[in-house]
Amino acid sequence: MRREIVKTLSNIATLLELKGENSFKIRAYKTGSDIIENFSGDIEQIAKDEKLDEIKGIGKALASKIQEIINTGKLSYYENLKSEFPDSIFELFDISNLGPKKIKNLYDNLKIDSIEKLEASCRSGEISQISGFGEKSVAKILEAIAFRKDNAKFFRTGDIAPIAEIILNLLKKLPQVSQAKIAGSYRRGKEIVHDIDFIVATKSPVEVIDQFTKMVEVDEIISKGKTKSSIRLNNGLQCDLRAVKSSEFPFALSYFTGSKAHNIRMRSLANSNEYTLNEYALIQKNKNEQIPIQNETELYEKLGLTYIPPALREGQGEIEASQNSTLPNLVKIDNLKGTFHNHTTASDGKNSLEEMANAAKDLGLQYLGISDHSKSSVQANGLSADRLLNQIDEVKKYNNNIEDNFKVFSGVECDILKNGNLDYDDSILSQLDYSVASVHSSFSLTEKEMTKRVIKAIENPFVTMIGHLTGRLLLIRKPYDINVSKIIDACAENNTIIEINANPRRLDMDWRWWKHAKDKGVKCSINPDAHKIEHFQFLHFGIKIAQKGWLESSDVVNCLPLGKIEKLLNLKK
Repeated sequence: MRREIVKTLSNIATLLELKGENSFKIRAYKTGSDIIENFSGDIEQIAKDEKLDEIKGIGKALASKIQEIINTGKLSYYENLKSEFPDSIFELFDISNLGPKKIKNLYDNLKIDSIEKLEASCRSGEISQISGFGEKSVAKILEAIAFRKDNAKFFRTGDIAPIAEIILNLLKKLPQVSQAKIAGSYRRGKEIVHDIDFIVATKSPVEVIDQFTKMVEVDEIISKGKTKSSIRLNNGLQCDLRAVKSSEFPFALSYFTGSKAHNIRMRSLANSNEYTLNEYALIQKNKNEQIPIQNETELYEKLGLTYIPPALREGQGEIEASQNSTLPNLVKIDNLKGTFHNHTTASDGKNSLEEMANAAKDLGLQYLGISDHSKSSVQANGLSADRLLNQIDEVKKYNNNIEDNFKVFSGVECDILKNGNLDYDDSILSQLDYSVASVHSSFSLTEKEMTKRVIKAIENPFVTMIGHLTGRLLLIRKPYDINVSKIIDACAENNTIIEINANPRRLDMDWRWWKHAKDKGVKCSINPDAHKIEHFQFLHFGIKIAQKGWLESSDVVNCLPLGKIEKLLNLKK
């Protein structure tokens, strides 16, 4: 029921934007959706007690609508609102650079209410009748539609992690199951996945598969055999289950974790050691005898290797590093002592500075950086210079009033303007503890122009780190054109940090660049880009990307304790 409430309120906000309603009304529904999504209490019980309006941020009008959803399973106001638009119009919000105003314009003038109609209008040239849809805009829309089609069968790991873990726990609880693991690209920590692979050890595979296919989340049974099955969930995600014997479990887990390149190297190594390796066994050739293996660690040891963590199994030198005892001691979530790039209600965050700081303390962190948006990010309620200076004072007051070994650092997410200048003068930036410099506009520059733009920011002595380097939004927007190698070189020369933006929609800088950045001596900061306290959990996804980039705690600045991070921040100035 909670999901239905959240989705309904969010969709109402979207439809009101399409209707051009006032921003306060729209924001009320967006806020209500966020509050219900993150509320820790029993919403249905509170509704029965008629106390919904006692929840902070939920007024009487919104409480009444939530009550109706809970009592009847639907909301008449929403149904009436929906009737004004076709359901397919929500598809258009998946196309980058198409906001509510443009979508409303297209609908009002050309009755474009789906991606199919949008594409047809672009190709016929009809869309050019509408102001603001010139040749370049149309080309970008078609590119965005093609990008969406290419990625239609993929899912962001962060989006499907909750349901994947729920299914894993269900399998673990089955009395017939002795071991259960998620394998595949999900286990390797890839940022997007096509499906989820589950491996279980059991003596009763048919019973386990029967339970797997009967889960309430199942929308379609694709296949159902004696030892394997494929299902499709309500959200479209395909899940595959393989049921094996306990003796086969280490081999199946290793094989179906992959990657393909890693498996090829493993089989080649086995062959050179007079073994045959497949997904069910390790067999000694000359005796045609199966080698008993209890777990993956034993499997790697049998092939003369130290255990290779799943995050590294991408065929990028991990076998050689294992042979040479040069595998990294990968950074872990427990290594983090603090984090930067976090927003508050001063810009577009949902929690106050004090609430964000208290939540960070509750997680055991020693420090928290506040970096609200700068003045050019009008859409995000960016801070004027005066408001930023006031926030610096607010941070100082907070720090003066706490006795714990904890500190809030004053920062800003400063827009890198089109010409490479920053959104504030150095006289303002110099008063901050740090700054995150990010691109939020003019994405269509050439690679040369964009690279020059960002390097100019990197060379500013008051820029501590670069935020979401390529501007990508996974499965929504491609990275803008930028020479990442040159950016890494510039950061190395200027002692500038690059963040891993841990928001699962971004996970930027891409993990494929981090080994190179590490070799150049560039440091990383794992940041959640938190807009509310729940977003601190994004740090787990950032850790996965750092691990895939071969990073150790010494490569990540926010693994430094409070005293040492203060010295590092001062070095940049």
